[in-house]
Amino acid sequence: MSTRSYRSPRRMDSAAETRAAILRAAEELFITHGYSNVTVGRIAAAARVATQTVYSSTGGKADILLELLTPAIEDSSVERTMRRITETEDPREVINATAQGTRQAHEGHWRMLEALVPQCHAEPSAAAVLAAGNVEFMKVLTLIAERLSGLDALRPGLTTDKAADLLWFHVGQDAWFSLVSHRHWSFDDAEQWLARAARWAVLADPEAER
Repeated sequence: MSTRSYRSPRRMDSAAETRAAILRAAEELFITHGYSNVTVGRIAAAARVATQTVYSSTGGKADILLELLTPAIEDSSVERTMRRITETEDPREVINATAQGTRQAHEGHWRMLEALVPQCHAEPSAAAVLAAGNVEFMKVLTLIAERLSGLDALRPGLTTDKAADLLWFHVGQDAWFSLVSHRHWSFDDAEQWLARAARWAVLADPEAER
């Protein structure tokens, strides 16, 4: 007689639906009322489940926040961007692809990012989630800076570390928040301006064709 546990597809579907309902409820509550003002009990009530179900299905608030932000942190635009950067020999295209990729990662999740990221800085558990995402983002920017260095395209005296920092300044999250959220630029205008500014900050010959 088999001793393997049986997993009912119906039960698995129900668990997935419950998890999705909890995440939807949490996202709306975080956006509307602020991360710090929302309790797990309130999320449970909005999702119409028991409080313990929230913990067993998705974890605590920080776990839920990580789950909500992960699609933005691991956006597929990163892979597409790195592929473009690897294939091109044009330093300008490297910068342009970086600006476009970061634009897509932000624009695709903008409602959530615009609402949640400013709130998260004041909450240690939430700030840790953002910090982890920033570490991964910086790794990507460092790879991009190394690609530019390999193309012998960096400004004289500019190290790859400093180049990565300048890319962070020009196409990182704060840049998009400053122009799109605070100054109400369109994503098209912001992408064009940030790409041009980054080219002039990082490249030895920002307008030269190769």
